[in-house]
Amino acid sequence: MVENVNIKHCESLTRMEKFAIWITNHIGTMGFFLILFFWTLTWLAWNIFALEELKFDPYPAFALWIFISNMMQLFFLPLIMAGQNLQNRHAELRAENDFETNLKAEKEIEMILEKLKVQEEKISKLLDRIGK
Repeated sequence: MVENVNIKHCESLTRMEKFAIWITNHIGTMGFFLILFFWTLTWLAWNIFALEELKFDPYPAFALWIFISNMMQLFFLPLIMAGQNLQNRHAELRAENDFETNLKAEKEIEMILEKLKVQEEKISKLLDRIGK
C-alpha cells in the first residue's frame, strides 16, 4: 500500500511543532519583512519628527525600539530553527519515500524488460518458422 508521507508527517506533529512550522513559514515571507520594515520606519520617523511631548523613544538611542527588536529576535530565532529542523525531517521522509518508490519502479522495469526479451525471442522464433 502506498503511504502519503506528507499526511504521515503532519499527523506526527505536536501542537508546538505545528506552531514552530507556522512561525517558520510566515516569518520567512516578504509580507513579514514589509511589516517589520514599515513598523521600524514608522517608529523611527515618529520619534525623530513628532512633537517633543509625543515622542516616547528618544532619538538617537531608540532604546525601546532596540529592546523590542532584540526580544523578537530572541523569541523567533529558536522557533525558526525548530521549524527548519521539522521541515528537514519532512524532507528526509519524502526523500526516503522517493528512493523506495524508485527502487520498486526499477524492479518492475527490470521485470518488464525480461518479459519483453522473452516475447521478442518467441516472436523471433515464430518469424523464423514462417520464414520471414
